[in-house]
Amino acid sequence: MASGRPSLSWLMNSRCLSSFLRQEVMGSPGTFRRSLMFSALSYLGFETYQLLSPAAVVHASAKGLRGGDVLQQADYLYESGETEKLYQLLVQYKDSEDAELLWRLARASRDLAQLRAAAGAEKKALVYEALACAKRALESAPASFAAHKWYAICVSDVGDYEGIKAKIANAYVIKEHFEKAIELNPKDATSIHLMGIWCYTFAEMPWYQRQIANALFAAPPSSTYEEALGYFQRAEQVEPNFYSKNLLLLGKTYLKLQNKKLAAFWLLKAKDYPAHTEEDKQVQAEATQLLAGLATKD
Repeated sequence: MASGRPSLSWLMNSRCLSSFLRQEVMGSPGTFRRSLMFSALSYLGFETYQLLSPAAVVHASAKGLRGGDVLQQADYLYESGETEKLYQLLVQYKDSEDAELLWRLARASRDLAQLRAAAGAEKKALVYEALACAKRALESAPASFAAHKWYAICVSDVGDYEGIKAKIANAYVIKEHFEKAIELNPKDATSIHLMGIWCYTFAEMPWYQRQIANALFAAPPSSTYEEALGYFQRAEQVEPNFYSKNLLLLGKTYLKLQNKKLAAFWLLKAKDYPAHTEEDKQVQAEATQLLAGLATKD
């Protein structure tokens, strides 16, 4: 069974209100590195990122397919980067109560929304459709770690349409469901990595954003670089070298903690990571720049 990665093109945007999870994080951690689509809580520092597999020529029809066949075809289309065809296949089952179909439809809807960024009304409709599907998947299968993971991602996406207060409030929900996904499947490196990003983002939140959060909530979301580091390390232990961005974030977190030796170790691994995607190339460039900065300071 393919799992999926939210579009984490990616990481932190220290400026203002962008989005939260743009990459898929489905069930299996291996596929995470192929199409992570994770849009983060922009207000609190997440940046939209996306990673799509190379497109392949695929022709899909749901007619005559049984449930397992539909899932197999859907996973093939997903791995092939055929977002439009995947959505057309799965939307035929939008009234299904099958959680496996529903969370995949949620993922396909949000991926399609990202591809159609210029069409504002259509994008918004797809974002809310994704959330509705993820919610139904969760209601149908509360023990599904993929349903929890995708629900967290989709909750983050709708924050762009619901204001700052809702975005901050949603941060608690997002954290809760990422933590539940990890509890249900502690071997899913993707969920662990995303929880690390949540912690890193709130640890890095500028003081003026903290002031706004404190004015709106008695106990706004918070975290530390130590917590973020723990998740990034854990993700690496679960699946070594599964994602170039995890290596980069290990290096960046060690930099925040003033441990230059370990920062250089992980940044070098990120720089030397084989560049299979555009995101990998961006990681290499950033790691190279950070290493050069360390050398200059030394």
